[in-house]
Order: sequence, then C-alpha cells, then structure tokens
Amino acid sequence: MYPNDGFRELGRQECLRLLAKVPVGRVVHTRKALPAVLPVNFCLDGDGAVLLCTSAASELARAIDGAVVAFEADEVDAVQHAGWSVVVIGSAAVVTDPSEYGRLIRTGPHSWVPSPDEIFVRIKPELVTGRELIGGRSTYGVGLLP
Repeated sequence: MYPNDGFRELGRQECLRLLAKVPVGRVVHTRKALPAVLPVNFCLDGDGAVLLCTSAASELARAIDGAVVAFEADEVDAVQHAGWSVVVIGSAAVVTDPSEYGRLIRTGPHSWVPSPDEIFVRIKPELVTGRELIGGRSTYGVGLLP
C-alpha cells in the first residue's frame, strides 16, 4: 500500500500490539458538524477494543456514545526520524452492563481527572490500520556530512 516511500503498512495484530505500548491517544469525533480531536488516556481490552474512562457529564461522553469515531495513537522518535501511527475506526458506546462496569473498575483505564460519576466508553475496532516510518531522513540533514 505504501510502495517504496519509506513507510511500511502494519497488520491488525501488530497495530494492537503497538497500541498497548502507549498510554495516550486521540479520539476523533464530530462536534457541531465539524471534526474534533481530544487527547485521552486509554487501554485495550482483550478483544482489541479501545477503552476510555471519563465523566458521565463530559462533552466527550455525550458526543461519542453511539457514534462512529476514529481513535489514533502513535509513537515518534524525532531524533531518529522514525515512528508509527495506528488508527482504529469503530462504534463507540458507553458500557452499561453492571458486571462489565465492575470488571472495568478493576482492570480498565482510570481517568487522569477523577470524577464521582466515571463511565467507561468502548470503541469496537471495526477497522484497524497503521503504518511505520522505516526510511526517515538522516539525522545530519541534507547536504551535511556527519
């Protein structure tokens, strides 16, 4: 998909493995018919679903419950000009099952801004794509010798 342009396409399992390594990603959703992006901490569930923890009263919870959203996370090494990016697209839903909520209280992500009315949002991974930069520019710059 990225023929000889310095990028390597990542398979689904590799994408999920990389996502599990980083604590922060971005939720992309629609706000008043415009794109909106919010950084969030997250974790992955056993089935590869992205789990978020937020306040039930948050704008994010209202905006994404029942909506199709994108979730992106990455890791960049600016010195080595290397890195990867993974995008998960899927339906987001507030977890309402009491036993599932109880399990997530113990094993799920915890909001960095605690709230007395925390909820969990699950993003079902319907499409998972990623790419890795494998042929970045030299760290010495163009035309310069090491």
